[in-house]
Amino acid sequence: MALTSREKQVMARIKEWEESLYSYSPNDLEVTYDKYVERVFSLLPQETQKQFYIALDSWLFHLHALIQGSQLQYDAKERILSAGRVFDQNIMQIEDLKQLSIDQLQYIAEQQISRHRLYSFAQGGMSGTGGALLLGVDLPAVTVINLRVIQLIAMTYGYEVNTPFEMMNSLKVFHSATLPVRMQVYSWEELKQDIGKHREYFYEGKEELTDITWMEQPLKQIFKSIAILFFKNKTLQGIPLISMAIGAGTNYQLTRKVTDFAHSYYQLRYLAEKENKQDE
Repeated sequence: MALTSREKQVMARIKEWEESLYSYSPNDLEVTYDKYVERVFSLLPQETQKQFYIALDSWLFHLHALIQGSQLQYDAKERILSAGRVFDQNIMQIEDLKQLSIDQLQYIAEQQISRHRLYSFAQGGMSGTGGALLLGVDLPAVTVINLRVIQLIAMTYGYEVNTPFEMMNSLKVFHSATLPVRMQVYSWEELKQDIGKHREYFYEGKEELTDITWMEQPLKQIFKSIAILFFKNKTLQGIPLISMAIGAGTNYQLTRKVTDFAHSYYQLRYLAEKENKQDE
């Protein structure tokens, strides 16, 4: 099925974004940082490293399932369906959203994206006050926000995330989106290879997610917490503006990066599958 002129424009924008991944060149600081992290983790026994990554993977799987089964996510799903019915009253389930145009789907998705970027900004600002409890839950909270928005973007483009394949696929999108930009190209290619396999109920590919390449993001969150603790006593009229700006800005930029990646992926998947669909 041929793409419309508007769909071709969106596809061209995705290709431009994709080219920015391919053309990204790491600077000397990033290369040095990679070598340092690799050296530090190499000091740990192989079995310890393996168990550490297994525990991280398990945490992400359980967190994803918890979000997906929550009432908040069910309500958000209903809001997406309601938004879809504004354009087409025949939409009854998530897969029916594929009947909408790319502009209509993009409008619904961008509502979810802007809302969650705001959540991330606010949550980061609260963590930036330097309170022990807020700093302690910062990493789980920002992970929940980003996992949740990926699920909602997937549903917007007609992919129900409660099947084993789609659950694993959305986790792979999260993993890829949170990698350093210099490493995203490899995961992006792997995700593209999975396009077209969505009719399989079970996921048959690689199930391991985290490894040493993914550790930069958690380490960034730790460095952010250290910076917040350092600046939390530098206040203006009793408000720690610097530390709040660090928390809010860092979390917002992370969610922006994640949503740009996830939105590009699910748009590409929607368009590629539509283009390859045979007329019945």
